[in-house]
Order: sequence, then C-alpha cells, then structure tokens
Amino acid sequence: MARRTNSAQDSLAQLDPLTWLRGLPKAELHLHLEGSITPETLVELSRTNDAAPLSLEAAKQVYSYTDFPSFLMSFKSVTERLHTHTDYETITYAMLRDLAVQGVRHAEAYISIGILYRFARLDVDEVMAAIERGRVRGEKDFGVSLLWIIDAVRHFGLEECERVFRKAAELQHQYPSVVGIGIGGDEARGPAHEFRDLYAEAKAAGLHLTCHAGESTGPQSIWAALNIGAERIGHALTAEQDPDLIEVLAQRQIPLELNITSNLRTGCCPALLEHPVRRYFDEGLMVTLNSDDPPFFGANLLDEYLLSHTQFEFTLDQLREVAANSIEASFLKPERKLALLGEIERYGW
Repeated sequence: MARRTNSAQDSLAQLDPLTWLRGLPKAELHLHLEGSITPETLVELSRTNDAAPLSLEAAKQVYSYTDFPSFLMSFKSVTERLHTHTDYETITYAMLRDLAVQGVRHAEAYISIGILYRFARLDVDEVMAAIERGRVRGEKDFGVSLLWIIDAVRHFGLEECERVFRKAAELQHQYPSVVGIGIGGDEARGPAHEFRDLYAEAKAAGLHLTCHAGESTGPQSIWAALNIGAERIGHALTAEQDPDLIEVLAQRQIPLELNITSNLRTGCCPALLEHPVRRYFDEGLMVTLNSDDPPFFGANLLDEYLLSHTQFEFTLDQLREVAANSIEASFLKPERKLALLGEIERYGW
C-alpha cells in the first residue's frame, strides 16, 4: 500500500483515533467462535438451557483464569454451556453483530470441531448447519463476510485431529465457507512436526493451512509450523528469539496473526511493551492484529488497533497498512480482496 504524503499524514493526526480506527475497514483472522461468547450472551443461553439461570456476575466468573493452562480450562467451561445446536447459531450471529460495530468487514473464525468430537455432546453436522444459519443471517444483517477454519485440539492426539481434518475436507464441499484447518491447544503436548502428514493430506484436499505456534513455546514451534506447510502463523510471539526465523518470515511474507492482549492475559508475554508487534512491523514482517478470544481478554479487535496506536506508536496510516495486510492474508477470493483493499486505500480521503 502506498505511503501517504506528509500533509496527508498531518491531516490524519488531527482526527480522533478511536473514531477513525472504528471506521477503518479491516479483517479479523484469529478469532475463536466459542471464545467470542460474551458474558451477556452466556446469560442469554443460560436462561434457555439452565433450570437455575446464571446471573451476569456468575457468568463473568466463568471467564476467570490465572495462567495459560487455566485459560484453556476456562475456555472449556464456556463451551460446556453450549447445550444445543441452536446455541451455535445464536453465538455466530452475535459474533458478527459485535464485529460490525468495530468496523470489521471480514472475519475468519475457528470452530472447535475437536472439542465437539471429544465430548460428543452435540452432533457436528447439526452444529455446522446452525453456524451456517447464523453466518448467513449475520452477513445479511451486518455486512460482515465470514469464513470458517476447522480447529483441532493438538493435545488430544493425532487420531482425534485426523478425524477433525477429514471432516473439514468433507464439509468444504457442502459449505464453501469452510476454507481451512488449524491446530490450537497446548503446543508442548502437541508439537507441530507431528502433524506433517495430516497437513499434507488437508492441503491435498484443497484446504488452507493455519497453525498456532510460538505462543507458549519457543521459536522451534514456529519453524515446525512452517515446515508442515502453515500459510499463516497464529501468535508467533517467540519468533523474536531467533534472528534467522525473523529473516525467513520477512522474506517469505508469512502472515502473522498477532494477539497482543491475549498474550499478556495468558502470561505468555510478561509485559505490554515487551510484545514484539512493533519490532515485527518495523522489520518488514507481515503483521496482522487480532483479538483471539475477546471476552476472555477484555479487548476486541478495535481495542487492539487503538492499543497499537497509543502504546506502540503506530500511526493511523501504518494501521491502514496493517488493515490491508489483514485482507491480503485472508483466504478470500481475489475479487473480494481487491474490493476491500480499495475501500481501505480510499478510506478517510
């Protein structure tokens, strides 16, 4: 994206950053459907599902955690509140509504089929039909396009992940909105290199490949993700520890799905200004900003853009570049990408 002239940048400096960033067209590429459920939505679901419905205060307590392992348990506690496939339609629609308010024009959300299979509480096909209903309604009402990435839980083991990826290959024929696969969960208990054959099979089936890597383990996890063919890296926090890796990520322009507040709240990053987002951008890596699981971390995508502006001194024009990166890194069809990139280029002028 072309850099602006000094006079144009001066004009940007006169604007209210929050208002400007809210209107900036952008994409959210690292967002978990189940992690998008707000306490208010949890209360709404509880009124339908529970004999003794949750109060808002009790719902907020479900989101409490102290470190990364306890965060995973908190996430599990929220998903256990999804009792029917209709609940999934509700949370999908609510997610798109919340994204629209932030100026998000496109999202690619992880849906944890791995958890659905593991606990066998709901039928996967019924859940997929429900989230598709929510997607169609939400896209129509809020103007936010949505694609699905089918997520496996790496520490559940290869056999369970294979089942998830093969289901993704099947679902993409029924639902063109299913475009890719990924692995989340505990990196230490599910190293990426073990998934080489499964990723090759998924790629051969026509699916895009993403991978959470370098969130709670070292740069070797990111190398492994690249070596199994990951097209985008989720988190990539520890890449900064390896200059050779930084060079490869810059040269190959591998999109990084960065999640600043998430990394702080899970303890994976010890302090705000130690986060490498600014370094990555300055060194030419393909940075995108994302929220991961907004209600768990107290920050949505708009908050992440504002944080980058106020704490990491990204100019508004640089955040325009980050927004363009989010579109370029998406799995959208070329014509939709070009249209959205044009909106970003013209925004505010």
